[in-house]
Amino acid sequence: MAVIWREKEIAARSRAKELAALFKPRCRTSMTVSVCLGTSLLLIVCALALISYVKIGPSPNVMDVRARLMVPSRGHILGTDHFGRDLLARTAYGARIALQVGITSTLLAACLGVVLGGWAGYKGGLWDEGIMRAVDGLMAFPGILFAIMLVTVLGPGVFNTALAIGAANLPVFARITRGAFLTNRTALYVEAARALGAKPSHIVWRHIMPNSLGPVIVQATVTCATAILTEASLSYLGLGIQPPHASWGRMLKEAQPFMGRAPWLVLVPGLAVFITVIGLNLLGDGLRDWLDPNNS
Repeated sequence: MAVIWREKEIAARSRAKELAALFKPRCRTSMTVSVCLGTSLLLIVCALALISYVKIGPSPNVMDVRARLMVPSRGHILGTDHFGRDLLARTAYGARIALQVGITSTLLAACLGVVLGGWAGYKGGLWDEGIMRAVDGLMAFPGILFAIMLVTVLGPGVFNTALAIGAANLPVFARITRGAFLTNRTALYVEAARALGAKPSHIVWRHIMPNSLGPVIVQATVTCATAILTEASLSYLGLGIQPPHASWGRMLKEAQPFMGRAPWLVLVPGLAVFITVIGLNLLGDGLRDWLDPNNS
């Protein structure tokens, strides 16, 4: 028995070396531009979010009526809003909120969706039917409307907003994981491991799960971008982050009456949303090309 497991370990190492050799040239070609550009944009947003923790400059909630609607200047790099609050500080705090909601909601949706989809795909039968019909019921609601309903019930706040957005995106991860498990559970390496007497838990965690994470990782970047857009939409509608805390969606809502007099009030948070979403999408495109074994 020890010899058999030793042979399995050697085969697993050989397969890992083949995968590493397969992916190595791809990191220098099609993946490089998208991943590098997307990562660079996300680093800008992360640095902006760190400014709110370090508290460099004025506080995002401090009002100065004498400096209201001030154009970008040396004292206020991005200008001030209609209450005299520093726009750079509020944009930085908005980046902090956006990343918190986006990452938290994506982790919640991915963890629960992978568990449910993996269980349904591996077990099949009644488990598959029951879990997938429940997932189909969740998918019957549009994501934004489902998030609005949950936020209305749970109340506003960072965690409640992340929980509502994560629940709305859970079905996507469940379906992707189920499809990957259905494909991989009948693969030859899984049949070989099963014939050698491997336990189901060992098969799932050592063989099926690692080969099913590629689509999940790519979907996570897309879901994070969608979550940030949803959080901005909820805050714009007054259901997400509440005043006086800054949120990009709330900043766009408050700047709407002053678009003609102070266009920077709209441009700054709008550009922040654009940079974050395009950075995540570029990163997802690069990871998709890297993790796709059909690309040369």
